[in-house]
Amino acid sequence: MDDTELYREQILRHSGPVITGRFLGYRTSYTREVRVGQPLLIAIFVTAKVMQSIVGLLLSLLRSGGGGARRKFKDLKKGPEYLVTELRLRDDLGQIYEMEMHGQLPQSALHRGDLVQVRTVAQKDPDLPVKMQQVINLETLQPYRPWVPTMWSHLGPGLLIQAVLGLIVVLAVAVAWIS
Repeated sequence: MDDTELYREQILRHSGPVITGRFLGYRTSYTREVRVGQPLLIAIFVTAKVMQSIVGLLLSLLRSGGGGARRKFKDLKKGPEYLVTELRLRDDLGQIYEMEMHGQLPQSALHRGDLVQVRTVAQKDPDLPVKMQQVINLETLQPYRPWVPTMWSHLGPGLLIQAVLGLIVVLAVAVAWIS
């Protein structure tokens, strides 16, 4: 038997909602994709295409050309990716806690050895470590929350405005058709 197997540090993964300890550092990082709801995405995409078609028709009539870069449904269907970083803390008793941070923090938020208090939640997959929701750096008394892109930030305000205007046009045509 190897000495490293005898003295291997025990890493606690699932623990209480608040953990206080010293920040040991970041571990490996990788990306995950945010799920995008297909029915909602289709509705937004179709109503935005209605508005893009009307604007394209008006621009072609005015001969001003130029429609900006349009994203395809295939690109929108693939959700935004966010960074997943494992990090570790050591409490006063010497126990090491492992957790995941979804998203990003400012570069200056945590330094090795900082005393931090972390609020965590369990993930759907019980094999994964807990997810960090918020961290308070007790050295600077600064609270931080990781920023994760959402479906709405992925679609962007331009497409959402076009979808709302397209929906208004579709409703107006439907009301005119019924009357």
